[in-house]
Amino acid sequence: MKKRKILSLLLTGTLTFGLLAGCGGGTQSSDATPNAQDSATPNASSTPSASGDALELNISIASEPQTIDPALNSAVDGAIMTSHMFEGLMRWEDSGTETGGSDGTCNNAKLGYGQAESYDKVVNEDGTVTYTFHLRDGIKWSDGKDVTAQDFVFSWQRLVTPETAADYNYMIDCVVNAKEIMNGEKEPSELGVKAVDEKTFEVTITTDLPYFTEICAFPATFPVREDMVSNSQWTYSPETYISNGAYKMTVRETNSQIVMEPNEHYYGVDNLGPQKITFKLMDDNNAQLNGFKSGELNFIQNVPVDEVAGLLSSGEMKIVDYIGTYYVCYQTEKEPFDDPKVRQAFTLAVDRNYIVTEITQTGQVEAGGYVPAGIYDAAGAEGDDFRTTGGDYYDPYAEAYEANCEKARELLAEAGYPDGQGFPVVEYLYNTDDNHKAVAEALQNMWQTQLGVTVTLNNQEWGTFLETRKNGEYSIARNGWIADYNDPMSFLDMWITGGGNNDAQYSSEAYDAKIAEAKASHDPAERMKLMHEAEDILLEQDWVVNPLYFYTQSYMLSDGIQGMYYTPLGYFFFDHCTQG
Repeated sequence: MKKRKILSLLLTGTLTFGLLAGCGGGTQSSDATPNAQDSATPNASSTPSASGDALELNISIASEPQTIDPALNSAVDGAIMTSHMFEGLMRWEDSGTETGGSDGTCNNAKLGYGQAESYDKVVNEDGTVTYTFHLRDGIKWSDGKDVTAQDFVFSWQRLVTPETAADYNYMIDCVVNAKEIMNGEKEPSELGVKAVDEKTFEVTITTDLPYFTEICAFPATFPVREDMVSNSQWTYSPETYISNGAYKMTVRETNSQIVMEPNEHYYGVDNLGPQKITFKLMDDNNAQLNGFKSGELNFIQNVPVDEVAGLLSSGEMKIVDYIGTYYVCYQTEKEPFDDPKVRQAFTLAVDRNYIVTEITQTGQVEAGGYVPAGIYDAAGAEGDDFRTTGGDYYDPYAEAYEANCEKARELLAEAGYPDGQGFPVVEYLYNTDDNHKAVAEALQNMWQTQLGVTVTLNNQEWGTFLETRKNGEYSIARNGWIADYNDPMSFLDMWITGGGNNDAQYSSEAYDAKIAEAKASHDPAERMKLMHEAEDILLEQDWVVNPLYFYTQSYMLSDGIQGMYYTPLGYFFFDHCTQG
């Protein structure tokens, strides 16, 4: 999933997240509509705070989200917001086990039942697998109408309908006929889902997947109301933003705040903590830190680079695990980055040790490959992870930097640019953020010093940046990806030809074939072998991306607030927070 501070799930055999050593092409609709009206329900406060027994939280994780339509969102900030207001068949819940230290501020999440109270699984004679989900009694939308199995049928069909143009349509390409529908070969009504009755939702997938129930907790598979989403502006008004989760939206003020309050029709409403959660939409790291220090904000993730060391030393900033990779992507269809030798040269000329020790400073690990540490290999949680098994595609550590740069200069010369001569001026694109700016300036200097090339810098507001990158209107761009589930496929299938999150505009028949074979395989060891071979093509052969580091996640939470929980995909949950 796309992550701005850098852009999702780790599941153990007991369905609980554990601590790890290691830490989004296509067309997507945007909610950034100029004529969208700010709206609020009567008596909704615009400046809530934590006080007394009625806990009101002010949170800042990012600026205006590109979208809060669950099917269209592909960023972590939007996923956090929608996960508080919508709920899938499965959900992430508090495990009660601590993460990020022993101060009790944050717990691990575990996978549990959401709108479904149980499911049955049957492996069919043809190798397909049928899941039958039995919905809870009494589940309702925030306007009091019943949630039915047909709502899930509509929402899953909508996700793969070409006209929806959802970047994450491939999240359910495992469902029978999904690929054919996405390719325009079959109708959405032919998707392998059906409502057996109002309380029973049936899904048939093409092969047995160990992570399918995690997909059922992923925002893209959340149900939405057909009568609401027919309005293109439905996400801008509390009257039309009808949700089925723990909270409902009561205020939306573009570029300012999104306020949510308990959904009185939610089955677990009596167990909710905050009476109001306000997401303050900000992209100024100094303002966020000042707001936290003044008590105006209760939770932040982003702080100025030069404040990190002191905040970590004082214990005010916490670090938790994060399964993801911060990387640079190249526009592979445009000169000069249509040449793999140029891409490899730019990749080798990066001093990753400098970036993680002098810039990010929150425990990130230099990346020697694309799939990060913490992703299972064939042996699952009991064996080496995918990165350890696959090894490094280049030596990312400080002692090898000079040798890497020498090789980079040789490659650039072979590509026709000895000592950078004749190389065109190219632009590095990043979204507005002090941390991204610091990384961009370091990369600019490394490429100029080591390769003799000129790279200019351009920053854009988040929504504009996503559209620019996705449309391929760049040369080099900041990027990042967080696991959507604990399997290498979460990182690898995004690069298939025409993929919704294939921002590099990359196309390789050989790569596509490896991914297709892996998805069709019933043998866990063979699946992993094919995915290692796919990563070999992505990096060792074509050098499509330039991995910089594997993530960690930092945050600051007001003293006395307890009950927050977290998944290493980057989702923080505040629905059970209390004031200690």
